[in-house]
Amino acid sequence: MRALERKNEELRKIEIIPNVNKYADGSCLISYGDTKVLCTATVENKVPMFLKHTGTGWVTAEYGMLPASCITRIDREACRGKQGGRTMEIQRLIGRSLRSVVELDKIGERQIVIDCDVLQADGGTRTASITGGYVALYLAMKKLQRKLKWEIFPINDAVAAVSCGIVNGELLLDLDYEEDSNAETDSNFVMTESGGIVEIQGTAEKVPFTEHEFTKLLNLARGGLIELFKKQKEALEN
Repeated sequence: MRALERKNEELRKIEIIPNVNKYADGSCLISYGDTKVLCTATVENKVPMFLKHTGTGWVTAEYGMLPASCITRIDREACRGKQGGRTMEIQRLIGRSLRSVVELDKIGERQIVIDCDVLQADGGTRTASITGGYVALYLAMKKLQRKLKWEIFPINDAVAAVSCGIVNGELLLDLDYEEDSNAETDSNFVMTESGGIVEIQGTAEKVPFTEHEFTKLLNLARGGLIELFKKQKEALEN
């Protein structure tokens, strides 16, 4: 039995609260159960060197876990003098995922930085960061559109992410930390609302999984993502 008697195909309680930071161009606090991530978007009137004088913009992300986000205190990476490999991998994933739905040539030479700070971690921090990061990005883009009077909105689709896995032979949606720690197979699915696949990360932690099991995980993820896209819409409408 899963925590809170959750069904195998059931998401944790998802909550997205928009506009939680008055200084950010876009922001939200997103919760996947006990996982909570603060996502903010900041518009900068500059781009990386490789995009200078191209007329094209950029979307990038930074990710971090706050010291009290886990049971045992985590040292700030700034104190260590460098980011860990996991942090760099996750923030690159967030950036790639969000860029996939933005027409970068429509925003001019501007960079939107998405900051995802994990306040509390209970599995799925990267998937929550992508789903919440999209909401923060959308709000920042809407603010830019009003300011610059863009006729065309540069975001062409919604993007969200969810984890799936095989735990004790059962296929489960949206793993919490306990499930993730004991999974035979662990995967993350990043997809667009129109059904496009942005990225899939799948790992056999103990024994290889079959193509049939992968297909079932993909279908399980699609069902969860439908609910996540609804939550994003509700947050943006509010």
